[in-house]
Amino acid sequence: MNDVANTKLIQGRTGPWEIVLGLEVHAQVASNAKLFSGAAVGFGAGPNAQVSLVDAAMPGMLPVINRHCVEQAIKTGLGLKAQINERSRFDRKNYFYPDLPQGYQISQFKDPIVGEGEVIVERDDGSTFTVRIERLHLEQDAGKSLHDQDPNFTYVDLNRAGTALMEIVSRPDMRSSEEAAAYVKKLRTILIYLGTCDGDMEKGNLRADVNVSVCRPGAYEKYRATGDFGHLGTRCEIKNVNSFRFMQQAIEYEARRQIEIIEDGGKVDQETRLFDPNKVETRSMRSKEEAHDYRYFPDPDLLPLELDPAWIKQIEAGLPELPDAKKARLQSQYGLSSYDAGVLIAEQAKADFYEAAAKGRDAKLVANWVTNDLAAKLSAGGIDIADSPIKPSAIAELVQLIEEGVISSKIAKDVFERMWAGEGAAGEIVEKQGLKQVSDTGALEKIIDDLIAANPGQASAVKEKPQAIGWFVGQVMKATGGKANPGAVNQLLKAKLGL
Repeated sequence: MNDVANTKLIQGRTGPWEIVLGLEVHAQVASNAKLFSGAAVGFGAGPNAQVSLVDAAMPGMLPVINRHCVEQAIKTGLGLKAQINERSRFDRKNYFYPDLPQGYQISQFKDPIVGEGEVIVERDDGSTFTVRIERLHLEQDAGKSLHDQDPNFTYVDLNRAGTALMEIVSRPDMRSSEEAAAYVKKLRTILIYLGTCDGDMEKGNLRADVNVSVCRPGAYEKYRATGDFGHLGTRCEIKNVNSFRFMQQAIEYEARRQIEIIEDGGKVDQETRLFDPNKVETRSMRSKEEAHDYRYFPDPDLLPLELDPAWIKQIEAGLPELPDAKKARLQSQYGLSSYDAGVLIAEQAKADFYEAAAKGRDAKLVANWVTNDLAAKLSAGGIDIADSPIKPSAIAELVQLIEEGVISSKIAKDVFERMWAGEGAAGEIVEKQGLKQVSDTGALEKIIDDLIAANPGQASAVKEKPQAIGWFVGQVMKATGGKANPGAVNQLLKAKLGL
């Protein structure tokens, strides 16, 4: 099922309501230098250690565009199936910001570098919806105000000032907090695959401003049919949300807050709000400015940005395999289900790990080990799959032992635990611990014959109730310490019991 959105109704005192959501995602461009200066970019440097005279807005300092940041924006636009504008320009967005020394932000307004695109997002139930991208533009980040260094003063760290950001603006195409989170997850995955943003939300390298409004059922469909925003409710913007959980909590709270205001006879004010994760509520920050309030005008220090079509084609030719294409290939090449392929491609390193382990092996079995047993261990230890102590070749060896009948799936669990504990490779552990399956039919026949002779009543009952054969299988496994080959055991039991 592929539709626009999955409407979620919220029941109010006066009837049902719908949520309408649009997001502005700020993604820090993966670059070694800032957008308009040669100052370094990096997390963890000492206060004001990565500041050039341009970033500090010293008199006479002029911005110079970073070609690499432009290339990263183009690459992202192509990854979002968006229009790349061969001519764009930078504007000054004027507003007071204590940690932006210029007194204005260099951004893009009427002529962004990337135009309309789209992202196809999958819900938990496997259905999909499309989020339309309105634009992507480049802009510089502000610095950071530090309020906890002194009881009487606020300190300013300009390390982030001038850092290149891509602001990715969506249309209001999401209809629930779950859809908003799913969209940002998908967007983050695309950016990481492209290598244009590392997606580290904890460091603030990916954060979202969430626009929330509510309306009565049917109003959204009128907006989609006419393009008239007048059909929708007044929106409020929640600034700088940097976790999926906080995003969903903020949306749920804000929607309920707006509904209560309207049902009490009030009017929702268009404003910018902040989310308090401790109180799980939003609070007013400032009244929402309109574009004209920022007094945009073309930056006189920067020429319009004109892109060579041949350069755009060159960048496009060098794009990596993106998540949707990789998912389709994993399904066709390895015969994986849509779910398994989706879990693997959600993290680029996990997909790479899987493919390295699956060469020549049972693809489904490898997927199970990577997405279940290994993933659980890594998650419990807070370890990224790229740093996994168990490498792809080790998973491949373990699966090979299962495929060849050397060990059972049950014994493989024990072998895996020993591998995680650092006791050696799978084959080495199996030899050392004597864990090979018992596949000797002569030895198994004797055990089975003894069992049937000792339990004639059970043997007779199996003929009338074939599923009761499980009891005999369990007894054989118990007698062999779990080492009997289950396939051989079942085959011999059926022959002996006349099934």
